[in-house]
Amino acid sequence: MRQICDLPQSGVIESGYHRFPVRVYYEDTDNAKIVYHANYLKFAERARTEILRLLDLEQTELNRRFGLFFAVKDCFLKFVQPAYLDDLLEVRSRVTQMRGASFSFEQVIMRRDQVLVQCDIRIACVSEKGGPARIPAEISQALNKF
Repeated sequence: MRQICDLPQSGVIESGYHRFPVRVYYEDTDNAKIVYHANYLKFAERARTEILRLLDLEQTELNRRFGLFFAVKDCFLKFVQPAYLDDLLEVRSRVTQMRGASFSFEQVIMRRDQVLVQCDIRIACVSEKGGPARIPAEISQALNKF
């Protein structure tokens, strides 16, 4: 398995997981130089976006081709340990459930082998009109790699 410092900018898909590197910058922290809780959601969102990019399913292309958007429907975070300014983190993601109009991710934010935050996130597929939409087969097949 590659070391986190060796991961490409969009991360890598290995053994059913997407591994995505994140450096903690000053803007991510509070006055104590600890990552502000809401920023873990941003790290997880970046990782999910890069998964789609690696699968040739960029967000703008999905909207153009299918008239669809993805939106977070449910989100659960368990904070285990804090991250600090200048930490090099890794977001490990995998799809845990596929449904007709939604799919779920397990995402773990880590520093080396230490779990910092566990995320369970359900993503809904939404039409341009705002209602639920069935996930196109091309997209669900690509995500089934996880």
